[in-house]
Amino acid sequence: MRAMILDQPGQALSLRDIPTPEPRGRQVQLQVLACAVCRTDLHVIDSELPNPKLPLILGHEIVGRVTRLGQEASHLVVGQRVGVPWLGWTCGECFYCRSGQENLCPNARFTGYTLDGGYAEFTVADERYCVPIPELFSDVDAAPLLCAGLIGYRSLARTGDARRLGIYGFGAAAHIVTQVAVHQGRSVCAFTRPGDGEAQRFAKAQGAIWAGSSDERPPEELDAAIIFAPVGALVPAALAAVRKGGAVVCGGIHMSDIPSFPYELLWGERTLSSVANLTRQDGAEFMRIAEQVPVKTTTQQFSLAQANDALQQLRRGKLHGAAVLKPR
Repeated sequence: MRAMILDQPGQALSLRDIPTPEPRGRQVQLQVLACAVCRTDLHVIDSELPNPKLPLILGHEIVGRVTRLGQEASHLVVGQRVGVPWLGWTCGECFYCRSGQENLCPNARFTGYTLDGGYAEFTVADERYCVPIPELFSDVDAAPLLCAGLIGYRSLARTGDARRLGIYGFGAAAHIVTQVAVHQGRSVCAFTRPGDGEAQRFAKAQGAIWAGSSDERPPEELDAAIIFAPVGALVPAALAAVRKGGAVVCGGIHMSDIPSFPYELLWGERTLSSVANLTRQDGAEFMRIAEQVPVKTTTQQFSLAQANDALQQLRRGKLHGAAVLKPR
């Protein structure tokens, strides 16, 4: 099979022919139908996430069709279409796994980071961590739901019943979660890079009532804010924009250092929290909600061999919505 391989952090991916992986135990073999490109992939390439499996096949927003079953697989069937998200395996025995917080398992393995992912024609995944995908969504449309959608949903849940919501960084996750928030009756204010009028128009097209630069204040105080951009300097800005008792949620897996800020910004029972990974329950809940909305993802397709180009466009902020690789 063909796959895009990362041999060392900091290098471009290389297209190579390698053996097709064989499923073992509870694994299933999947023909990759589509795989979205995520900013986390850049964090792996740039060594901002340490100790990846090397050589590595990136990609953790995989839509695939089951082609073979491991000897212990019994939940999925050949021909079934499923999604493969970031969380690829947990131990099931630690405190976090036993307390409903499997996303915090210290022994967890992650698709496209410590397990090979979906920048390939075929992959394998543990059937217990695969996500059923509603038939409503095409392969390409479904791919961004598997990380951008899931992390956005978990971040949104951390804001409670906030009615006035700010979203900092308007990319793949933001354009999905905005649709969910609007469906729930919330008002969304979008914050983009200064001067990025195109992204601001895109945010309004997704249902935001206001869109402006990240250095601006919203027209009214926010009940909560979600930060998707990996920019630590946005934390004080978001805290300044939310009311007393409000919440700021950091939705990324990596963020640059947060600068010091006066206690006054946190005072007044404002809360600051992060979202780490996802749970299988998140996947099941979000797919139901995505179908109800229904979420419409904005995507740009690339061939497997164009993965480096897709990553560079993401790095430069040239994508609105999500880049999706189509191996065939």
